[in-house]
Amino acid sequence: MRKVRVAVIGGGQNCEHDVSLASAASVRSALDPAKYEAVSLTIGRDGRWAGDTRTPGSLAAALDVLATCDVVLPLVHGPLGEDGTLAGLCELAGVPYVGSPLRAGALAMDKWATKLVAEAVGVRTAKAKLVTHPSTVDFTGPVVVKPVAAGSSFGVRLVEHEADLEPAVRQALELDDRVLVEEVLHGREIDIAVLDDPDEGRRTGPPLEIQVPGLFDTAVKYDGSAKFLIPAPLTDIELKALEDAALRVYEALGCRGLARVDFFLTGDGLVLNEVNTMPGMTAQSQVPKMFAAAGLSYADLLDKLVRGAMQ
Repeated sequence: MRKVRVAVIGGGQNCEHDVSLASAASVRSALDPAKYEAVSLTIGRDGRWAGDTRTPGSLAAALDVLATCDVVLPLVHGPLGEDGTLAGLCELAGVPYVGSPLRAGALAMDKWATKLVAEAVGVRTAKAKLVTHPSTVDFTGPVVVKPVAAGSSFGVRLVEHEADLEPAVRQALELDDRVLVEEVLHGREIDIAVLDDPDEGRRTGPPLEIQVPGLFDTAVKYDGSAKFLIPAPLTDIELKALEDAALRVYEALGCRGLARVDFFLTGDGLVLNEVNTMPGMTAQSQVPKMFAAAGLSYADLLDKLVRGAMQ
């Protein structure tokens, strides 16, 4: 029987380039070789594409490769990838792909739009102001400054003093033309993974709690100092509320395949932080570890994602 050709796309033209390369390399090595033939495609920082031979090429050449594949696994995190760009390319090329369609990717990548959608379906989000110029925001106490659509906590800063606010906003504006200035929330950081399982239907994985001494920014995310508890110790009521909210937001955004929905669990209840429609996908990333805790191996998770996309 012919193996299924899976185009695994990594890299990208954004600050998550290296993380995406790690996801793509891990996925290629974990796909069951008895069933799948992994076809490597890499987007360079300059936007040029490369294949298995590592020879730089054009998008047109990449489309020729995609046309020979049965399904695409687009593992480009962040802008010009996770934001629906690659989903749109796959739609135009007529090739099935893993993950959310263009509209869902664009909405989820935009933290301001995500807030509007979540609030509309009854899921609370942090109070925030949308800023396009550093001089238009007043300091009202400790705040978190973040680009609207940079991804992976890049440009995120905790600002505790008024003098630091304008520089933080300026730095965030280097990554995006819109910035959120949010209230600081005090609570536990809990993540819920949602999977469209081709065998069991839509379901969530065991909850994950992130334990860090301070802000879960880019440095902490990748320096190994963060601790993950799986499953997070929650009451039945807390778990049900988090799962219900995650599914509500997932469906309202129009997500598909897989997503990680991140919350703060505060003394006043749960608050949505953000939605990742293409989270890190190495074996040691949060989502694979969450499903592994439920007995679903990394290779089997990838198998479900590919089969789900093809169905």
